[in-house]
Amino acid sequence: MIGDSIHPGDLLVVDRSLEALPGRIVVICVDGEMTVKRLERVGQRTYLKASNPNFKPIPLDGRESQVWGVVTDVIHNLLRSLP
Repeated sequence: MIGDSIHPGDLLVVDRSLEALPGRIVVICVDGEMTVKRLERVGQRTYLKASNPNFKPIPLDGRESQVWGVVTDVIHNLLRSLP
């Protein structure tokens, strides 16, 4: 999700009280696997979209899924890149 300024090792602030609306980045469990993706809607179908254009959207139709929350903030560790 680097295209959305989420880098490996970042801490995510997740608000479980917010509604998972299209366009929001969510923490979601799909078929037993956790992931962070942007929620998108095309017509009546809901998809998870990565910020990397090399990854195809993941349709949620027919899959077991549970939204854990909406990502509201990202915390970068600035010391991680220092020697």
